[in-house]
Amino acid sequence: MSRTPQDVTDAELSVLQVLWESQTATVRELTERLYPEGTTALNATVQKLLERLEAKKCVKRNRKTWPHQFSASVAREVLIARQLQTTANKLCQGEIHPLLTSLVKARGLTPADRKSLRGLLDELDHQKK
Repeated sequence: MSRTPQDVTDAELSVLQVLWESQTATVRELTERLYPEGTTALNATVQKLLERLEAKKCVKRNRKTWPHQFSASVAREVLIARQLQTTANKLCQGEIHPLLTSLVKARGLTPADRKSLRGLLDELDHQKK
């Protein structure tokens, strides 16, 4: 099965996670974070991942600096929502409820999770009024 253009691979996700944490980074900084025991040859791997992420509009490059600085242009929450919807489409005919129910039953919720979820549901109820 072919991937949609917006799908992010595990390797690309690793790059995004570093960018979400650090805000911006150069190829070298990303390589050092992702492959601390690696060689400088891995710079080419990271560069290729960044090019793919740029093409998917997930990363932007600041060409005004040298070396170029990269930052995430997709929010973590947006990517999570997109990936969950993709999974729901595949497994649940697009319905998100069975997916969320399964996650909650399998993993459980902490008291803080339940409080946060109740707050979100209350907020959504108030928006509909």
